[in-house]
Amino acid sequence: MPYFHDIDPIAISLGPVAIHWYGLMYVLGGLFGWWLGKRRLAAGRLPVSYEQYSDLIFYAMIGVIVGGRLGYMLFYGGKQIIADPVSLLRVWEGGMSFHGGLLGVMVACWVWSRRNAVHFFDTMDFVAPLVPIGLGFGRLGNFIGAELWGGKTDLPWGVIFPRTLEHMNKTHQELLALYQAGQLNHEARHPSQLYEMLLEGVLLFVVLWLFSAKPRPRYAVSGLFALLYGIFRFSVEFVREPDAQLGYLAFGWVTMGQILSLPLILIGLYLLWRSRRVPAA
Repeated sequence: MPYFHDIDPIAISLGPVAIHWYGLMYVLGGLFGWWLGKRRLAAGRLPVSYEQYSDLIFYAMIGVIVGGRLGYMLFYGGKQIIADPVSLLRVWEGGMSFHGGLLGVMVACWVWSRRNAVHFFDTMDFVAPLVPIGLGFGRLGNFIGAELWGGKTDLPWGVIFPRTLEHMNKTHQELLALYQAGQLNHEARHPSQLYEMLLEGVLLFVVLWLFSAKPRPRYAVSGLFALLYGIFRFSVEFVREPDAQLGYLAFGWVTMGQILSLPLILIGLYLLWRSRRVPAA
């Protein structure tokens, strides 16, 4: 029997102030990334001081938030920006793009690298193994918030998301009663958020952390990150429901996520090839 999604997206409510799980996931991702980065710094993976490292993490977090929001609005909500420009600032309503966040982090790391006289890809190779933790927490936040669900499935781990049934004009309790009577099983969907959490978060972190535990040539860690993330994201898109405002972009199956992931795969292959010409750091 599929699982009926019945999780409150609000973690803490203090009067008019509501703290959502999605926001907490970003905080947890940042804290774990900072802690793991300290370990890499102590292992000599970047020749800078702790103060310089703290600045790097601050820059990267700003890049994630600004780039993620800008990327989402440009890639997925272009018409909304024109109709309601202020929506760009309403981050609490949801809507963050990984590809936009990645570009934001790259810009932030480029600025930091210039100011601290560090090669840009030495910085990116240092940061890359820290990113999957944030990705994993973010995808968990997507699941808790019941957004970015997958297509329909009859697999036993399918999930019924009440937000996909708004067309039925039923209350939450009425939907729950229908579920308990077994009348909503055909509405179960792939929990694609959890697929991405496991692939882009857990598996990608394990591979990158182990790979970067030893000195590697410049470009290698960044290249492996780009390649694996691109492959994982491209694959999950086959069972993920496309964004409603875009739908499928070609051939009845190509999504915006796949189009944005293809360049990452190519860049990852190029960086891995280039790393073979560079001695280990």
